[in-house]
Amino acid sequence: MNSAFEALNAYYSARNEDERFDSRHNSVEFLTTLDYIDRYRKPGDRILEIGAGSGRYSHALARKGHRVDAVELIPRNIELFRENTREGEDVTVREGNAVDLSFCGNGVFDMTLLLGPMYHLFTREEQEKALSEACRVTKPGGVIYVSYCMNEGTVVRFGFGQGKIRECLGKGMIDPVTFQCFSEPEDLFVLWRREDIFALTASLPARRLHFVGTDMYTNYFREMVDGMTEEDFALWLAYHRAICEREDLVGLSFHTLDILRKENDA
Repeated sequence: MNSAFEALNAYYSARNEDERFDSRHNSVEFLTTLDYIDRYRKPGDRILEIGAGSGRYSHALARKGHRVDAVELIPRNIELFRENTREGEDVTVREGNAVDLSFCGNGVFDMTLLLGPMYHLFTREEQEKALSEACRVTKPGGVIYVSYCMNEGTVVRFGFGQGKIRECLGKGMIDPVTFQCFSEPEDLFVLWRREDIFALTASLPARRLHFVGTDMYTNYFREMVDGMTEEDFALWLAYHRAICEREDLVGLSFHTLDILRKENDA
């Protein structure tokens, strides 16, 4: 068991990942991601979720009538996934790693979700392997969804907002000129900028359909959003959806969703 896995396993074993989307501010990310999945899913689509966590997305899609296969690395999350499975859902979960989907053949799935692993893969080799594996198991013409944690949300809310910016600069965790964050496996999360994501995916046999900020400003104002009336929250969602693909704003989102269509001749 390597130290990166030990840190990740300890983090997720100490929390109930299933409860994360219960808060209103986190639900924006969930609702936005499902909205973009719904734009491309078709009746009868077979779906793979890699790094499924407790299965919020897998179960939601299985309950819409899809066959969903899930892969998850953390034993605690697999337990939660199985606990949340309802009778009649056509869903499976197995322990596995995003960088090795050798149990799965080429071009099996209509839709592949990679909604967590890119948060926790620290080497370029692992990052490229996870993306290439997701692409390999997707059918030509199929759609791949990849989530990232973004740099600026961490700098603003957790660096400046929690008064830790000087400490992070002093430890070399943030570049003093560019304010790019640097993470080690014990820090758990890799933080991205839009240009780095685009560079990473440039060689994939896929074309970009959307690049979406799935929570945009919501996490900067989480207390305000959580205290909104239902009517005001509906307006917040409408505003969020109006700006979530704006190229001049999307880098400020805490989380982003890269949506790619695998080329037919790949």
